[in-house]
Amino acid sequence: MPARVTSDAFIGRRDQLAALEGALASAGASCAAAGLVFVAGESGVGKSRLTDHFADRAQDGGARVLWGDCIDLGDSELPYAPIVSALRSLVREGHPVFDALGPARVELARLLPELGTPGDLLVEPYVGSAQGRLFELLLGLFERLAEESPVLLVIEDLHWADRSTRDFLSFLSRNICRQRLLVVSTFRVDELHRRHPLRPFLAEIERTEAASRIGIERFSRDELGAQLAAILGATPDRELLERVYARSEGNPLFAEEILAAEREGDGTLPESLRDALILRVEALGETAQEALRWVSAAQRIEQDVLQEAGELEPRALRDALRDAVAHHVLITQPGGHLAFRHALLREVVYDDLLPGERSGLHRRLATVLETIADAEPCVSLEHATEIAHHFDAAGDQPAALRTAVRAAQTAERAHAEREAAALYERALELWERVADPAALAGCDHVTLLARAAHAHQLEHHRCIVLLKRALHELDQDAEPGRAALLLERLGRARWSQGKGQIAFEAWDAALALLPAQPPSEERARLLAAKAGGLMLWGRYADARTMAAEALAVADAVGSRTVRTDALNTMGVCVRGGDDTAADLSLLREALTLAREDADVHQLVRGYANLSDALHRTGDAYAARALLVEGRRELRDHGSQATCLILQQAEIAADLGLWDEADALVPPELGRGLQGTTRVFYELTRAGLSMSCGDHADARRRLEIADELVARSYEPQWHVPLTALLAGLERRERNIEAARAAIRTGLERLGDSDAMDDGARLARIFCAGAGVEADAALQARDLGRADDEAAAIAAARDWADRTREAASRPFATAMPEAAALVLAADAEAAAATGTPDPQLWALTADAWAAMSRPFRVARARWREAEARLMVGDRIGAETVGRDALALARSLGARWVVEELRALARRGRLRLETAPPAADALAETVDAIEDPVAELGLTPRERDVLCLVARGATNREIGERLFMAEKTASVHVSRILAKLDVRSRTEAAAVAHRLGLEAATA
Repeated sequence: MPARVTSDAFIGRRDQLAALEGALASAGASCAAAGLVFVAGESGVGKSRLTDHFADRAQDGGARVLWGDCIDLGDSELPYAPIVSALRSLVREGHPVFDALGPARVELARLLPELGTPGDLLVEPYVGSAQGRLFELLLGLFERLAEESPVLLVIEDLHWADRSTRDFLSFLSRNICRQRLLVVSTFRVDELHRRHPLRPFLAEIERTEAASRIGIERFSRDELGAQLAAILGATPDRELLERVYARSEGNPLFAEEILAAEREGDGTLPESLRDALILRVEALGETAQEALRWVSAAQRIEQDVLQEAGELEPRALRDALRDAVAHHVLITQPGGHLAFRHALLREVVYDDLLPGERSGLHRRLATVLETIADAEPCVSLEHATEIAHHFDAAGDQPAALRTAVRAAQTAERAHAEREAAALYERALELWERVADPAALAGCDHVTLLARAAHAHQLEHHRCIVLLKRALHELDQDAEPGRAALLLERLGRARWSQGKGQIAFEAWDAALALLPAQPPSEERARLLAAKAGGLMLWGRYADARTMAAEALAVADAVGSRTVRTDALNTMGVCVRGGDDTAADLSLLREALTLAREDADVHQLVRGYANLSDALHRTGDAYAARALLVEGRRELRDHGSQATCLILQQAEIAADLGLWDEADALVPPELGRGLQGTTRVFYELTRAGLSMSCGDHADARRRLEIADELVARSYEPQWHVPLTALLAGLERRERNIEAARAAIRTGLERLGDSDAMDDGARLARIFCAGAGVEADAALQARDLGRADDEAAAIAAARDWADRTREAASRPFATAMPEAAALVLAADAEAAAATGTPDPQLWALTADAWAAMSRPFRVARARWREAEARLMVGDRIGAETVGRDALALARSLGARWVVEELRALARRGRLRLETAPPAADALAETVDAIEDPVAELGLTPRERDVLCLVARGATNREIGERLFMAEKTASVHVSRILAKLDVRSRTEAAAVAHRLGLEAATA
C-alpha cells in the first residue's frame, strides 16, 4: 500500500478563499454583476487545490460547477478545449438546457457531437459574424443554466488556452452583466514569457470591471508544517520540517514530492523538483511506466486508445493504471480520460523520452486516433486537431499536411477561425516540402491560400496578403469565376480596413471578369456587395440601381440569400422618397424572407433597417415596438442582437425615455463591443450624457468613437459624431474647436455633393449654422466687426446648405430634415443679433410632431431667449415656463440650468416657487445694493460698467490702468458670477441694474 503523499486538509489560503466566495456571492445576487477571477501562481504552488476546495464549497452551497482544462499541444491549439470539456458533462446527463435552445441546438453540435448531426450557424457567408454568433449561443446557454442556480465555470491552465477560448473569455468579460455566472481560471505565472499570448489578453481583460486577479504565494513555515502533519498524521519533527522547507522553499507540490522521496526512497533528498518527480515515476512497475510515456505524449487519453496504441495486455494495463492512480501520479477525469495529476509530472516524463521514442509515440497515437475518426460519421474537432498535432510532432510531413487541412476545415466549421488560420498556415509551410501536395491537401495551392485568407478575415492585413498571392497565381482569364470571388473577398477586406475606394476598385474588377449573360450566383453576390458598400457610403441612387440589378440576377439564378440582401439594401436606398409605404414594403419583404430562411444575419439587418426607416420617417413609437418584437424573435434563435439593443436605446432616447435607454446600454455593455458596434454604443451613451449635462463623460465617449471611425466612409457614424462634437464644443464656448469638428467630419465624408443622404448632411450643416451664430455673438462682444460679419455670412451659408440638403430626393419625406432647416434658419437669424422667436417656435413644433421632447425643450428655451431679446417678456415667461417643466420631466439638467440662467438675467418668473438660486432675478429691484449682492467687487463693478458701454479688453485696460490680460481675467470672472455666456448678456444685466449711467 503506497504511503499517502498528498494532504486532505485545506491549508492556509483563507483570504484567497474568502475573495473567491465573495465573487461567487456577488455573481449569485441577481442585482449584482457577474465576473471573472484569475488565480495566478507558480507551478505547484496550489492553484488547483484552492479552486478544487472552492468548487466543492460552491457546489455544497447550491451552485452548478462546470470544469474544463486547457490542453498543451505545442504549436497546435485545441479550439474551445475547456468549454467543450465543461459542457460535455451536461450533454451526457441529458440536461434540458440544450432542448431549450430550439433550432440553435444543432448549431452547437460542431463543438459537442453528442448533440446530434452538426448544423451550420445561420449567418450570411463571409461577414465574419459566425464566431460572434457562436459566442452569443454559448452566453445564452450559460444564462439559461444560471436561471436554475449560480454557475461556476472553472478553467484550469489558462496559459495553454487556445485563441478561441481566449476570445470567448474576452467576450464574456465584456458581456456578462447579471447572469449569475462566475468564471475562475488558473494560470502559471512562471510560464508567461515576454511574448506569451496570455500577456496581452490579461492586460486587456484585467482593465475591465468584470475581472480580478488572486495571487497564490508559497507556504510559510507554519503552513508547510501543517501540510506535512496532514500527510504524516502527526506533527513532523523540527529537523524534518526544516529540511523540507529549506529544499522546497514553501512550494507545496515540491514539499510533497520531497517528503515522498524521503519516506519511500533511500533517505537521500532530491536536488530538484524534477529529480523528486522522477523518483515517483521510477517507483512504479515497468508496465505502468510504459503507460505513463503514452499519456505524456497524448496529454490526456482514453483507456481503450491507450491500450490500442501501446498494444498492452488489458489486465496488465488495468493493474498498472490502478497502481499509477494509487501513487498519485495519474488521475481520472470526468470525461473518461486519464491524465497526470500535475502537469509538471507529465513534463518530466515527456522530457525524459528520447527523440526517436517521441516521434514513434506521436505517430502511433495519430494512426490510432485517425482510425477511430474515420469510423465516425463526422470527425470531431477534438480528434481532428489531435491527429494533426501528433503527425506534425512525429515529423511525418505528408500526413501532417493532409491532416492539418482537415483539422483546419473542422475548426472553421466550429468557427474557431484563429485556430483554422494557424493550421492553414502550417499547411502552406509544408506545401513545398512534400511530393504531390495537392493530392494530400485535396485542393490546389490557390484554394488553400483562399481558405487561409478566409480564416484570417478578422486580421485584414494577412487576409489581403494571402488573397493577393492567390490572385497572382491564378490564371484569371481561364478561371474568371474564381478570380471574381477572390476579388469580392479582397473588396470586403479593404472595406473593413477603411479603404472604401480600393474596395470598389476590387469589386469593379471582379464584375468586369463576369459576363452579364448567362446570369450567375457569383455576379449576383458581387452586385449585392457593391450595392451594400454604396448604400453605407450614402450614394443611394447608385446603390439602388446596383441592388436592383443584383435582385434581377438573384431571381434568375434562384438565390434567396442574395435576394434578401439586395432587398434590404434597396429598401434603405429608396426610403425618404415620395411613396414611403411602398418603400417600406421592400424592407418588410426582406424581413419575411429572412424569417422563412431562419437567416439570423439578415433578420438582424431587416429589423435594424425597417425600424430605422420608421424612425426617420416620423413613426418612432412604431420603430421602438418593432425592435422589441425583433429582439424577442432573435432571442429564440440564440442571438443577443446587440445592434437592435443599441438602436432601441437610440430611439428611446429620442422619445425622451431616458431610463429605458440607460438600462439598455449600461456601462458594462461597452466592454463587449468592437468596431462600428462599439461606435454605435459610444455615440448613444454620449448623446444621453450630453442630454443630461454630463459633458465630461460625453467627451470621453466621443473621443473613443472618433478614434474608431477615423478611416470609415459611413455617414451613419460620422454625422452624429460630428454633430455631437460640435455641440459639445459650443456648450463649452470652444468656437474654433467646434468649427474644426465640422471640418473634420465633412472631410471624412468626402464629396458631400455626391451624397444622397441629405437628411444626415442637413444635421451637420445645421450644426455649422449654430456654431457660426455663437461665433457672431462672440465677435460682437469683442467688438470685432469683421469677424462678426464673416460669422453672420457663414451662418446664413450653412442654413442655405441645410435647405439644399433637405431638398435632395432621398430626404424630402424625412420630417427630421425639415425640422433641421427651420433650426438652421433660426440660428442664422440669431447670428445677426436680432433673433426670430417664430422660427424657434416652428422648430419646436416640428420636433414635437416627431415626438422628440428633448429637442422641443431646447428649441423652446431658444424661443424664450429670443422673445426676451426682442422685448416680449410675457411671451418669454410663458414659453420658458413650458420649456423648464419639460426639461425637468426629462432630467435634462443642462437645459434646466440654461433656463435658470435666462431667468436670472432677464428677471423672468419661470416657476411659482423658484429655488433660492433663481430668486435673485425676481428680487433684484428690492435689494439695496444689487451689485454687491451679485458678489462683484468694486473693481469688477467698474469693469462691468465699461463692458456695458461696449469697451474692448484693451480699452478697459487703458481706462482702468491695467494690463489687457488682467482686464480679460476680470471679464471672465464677471461672466461666471452673473452666470451669462457673453459680454452682450453681461451688458444687458448691467443695463437692467441701472449701471449704464455709472462712471468708472
